[in-house]
Amino acid sequence: MEPKHETARPSLAALAWVFMSIGMQSFGGGMSAWIWREVVLSRRWLTEGQFVGGMALSQITPGANGVNLAVFVGTTLRGPAGALAALAGMLLVPVIAVLVLGAAFTEVRDVPGIGSAMAGLGAAAIGMTAANGLRMSRNNIRDIPGGLVMATTAAAVGIGGLPLLPVLLAMLPVSLLLAWRR
Repeated sequence: MEPKHETARPSLAALAWVFMSIGMQSFGGGMSAWIWREVVLSRRWLTEGQFVGGMALSQITPGANGVNLAVFVGTTLRGPAGALAALAGMLLVPVIAVLVLGAAFTEVRDVPGIGSAMAGLGAAAIGMTAANGLRMSRNNIRDIPGGLVMATTAAAVGIGGLPLLPVLLAMLPVSLLLAWRR
């Protein structure tokens, strides 16, 4: 059983600032690792269990996982106003940056080395996402059947290229049966 976190409810400004900071430091798949670090590890606003539940919801909800997770955290901590604060914080700087960088990229896309730099950024995001998945698995997979469900799901989506939602719907009864047996 996880210990209860005894932190004060963050202000809307604090939520917006934390998610603005995350939005400035991370982009794409690695964002959930930054969110975990800030809201679970550093600020202790959520427990590991709450975060894992939010991650699961953010992955099956349409849209970007990091944005969905920001809305989940904001809603959990401060309701609808918290969701808006976290969402605004998360998106403000990246939207401006994407617009500026998109305009700049059209001017430099043929410069040697730009393609390699973009590939390196993609590899870094993949590495952060994999590290976050391994850490969360280590803390939350408690038995061999649970590990097999996770591995099967990851293989079906990551290696087999199957769509995530149908795979999750197929694995849901198996997971529920295993949880019920425990």
